[in-house]
Amino acid sequence: MIVRPNLHWLRMLFVVRGSILPKIAPQLIFTTIISVVVTLAHGRVFEWKIPLTFIPFSLIGITLAIFLGFRNTTSYARYWEARMLWGSVLNETRALARQSMTLVSDTSESPRFVAYLIAFVHAMRHQLRGTDPRADFERLLGKEDVACLARKQFKPITILLMAGEWLRERRMRGQIDAPLAQVMEMHLDRLGEAIGGCERIATTPIPFTYGVILHRVTYLYSLLLPFGLVDSIGAMTPVIVAFISYTFFALEAVSAEIEEPFGLEPNDLALDAMSETIEQSLSEILHRQHTARVRPRDHHIIT
Repeated sequence: MIVRPNLHWLRMLFVVRGSILPKIAPQLIFTTIISVVVTLAHGRVFEWKIPLTFIPFSLIGITLAIFLGFRNTTSYARYWEARMLWGSVLNETRALARQSMTLVSDTSESPRFVAYLIAFVHAMRHQLRGTDPRADFERLLGKEDVACLARKQFKPITILLMAGEWLRERRMRGQIDAPLAQVMEMHLDRLGEAIGGCERIATTPIPFTYGVILHRVTYLYSLLLPFGLVDSIGAMTPVIVAFISYTFFALEAVSAEIEEPFGLEPNDLALDAMSETIEQSLSEILHRQHTARVRPRDHHIIT
């Protein structure tokens, strides 16, 4: 994800990275070339004049814009829900780390519990992106836990189980009261709900046929548009076609990109930066009373 300060309006006109333009440039250039050819041929194809006017394109354009806007809204709703779920992970892990450091009678084992929370965050990120979490596990957890996780498919859930076993041990030793254990279990449950919500978003895309229909209509509209404009605006046809095509192609591309918010595209969620932020936050809570056992890494913003 690209995070930038607010740019001057003039610079915003020429921003390329993160603007979706590189992704749609080939089809935009192709559409513009077609419109130039149509303009030079005065709307004729092999001496046959294509009898189109701008009127049907006005009606179709309004409908297409409405449906593209609806899909963009739907995709952004998925993106924002994913961001909210990651925000809840930050809140819940902070609450758990604080409770383990302040409400447990013996905090000598609290660093292990905080390490489970940090490992959960990284495991969640790796599972959503389909990457290998072993390096983070080896940095944060003991060899026995790493070996156990290597055999599991749903690693974040296994880590929550390990954290729950830590709570059970503390309760059996009388280091934590039953009401507090219940409260901490509720926080663990909410972490489970967060990973479940993210899995739902990642595994349930917008219906494919819906995207196909919009894709076909967008391209047919852009390719036929110069035939409807050439008789009325002449040489300006390629300019207007390029502008309208850019609008529709960009809306479609942005919708497709943010539909899957956990990827590595420039406009996807900054999961690396968010994971680093959570780890640093929990490590600071841990360092309040203990020597660091979990090495924090510098928070970074992808620019």
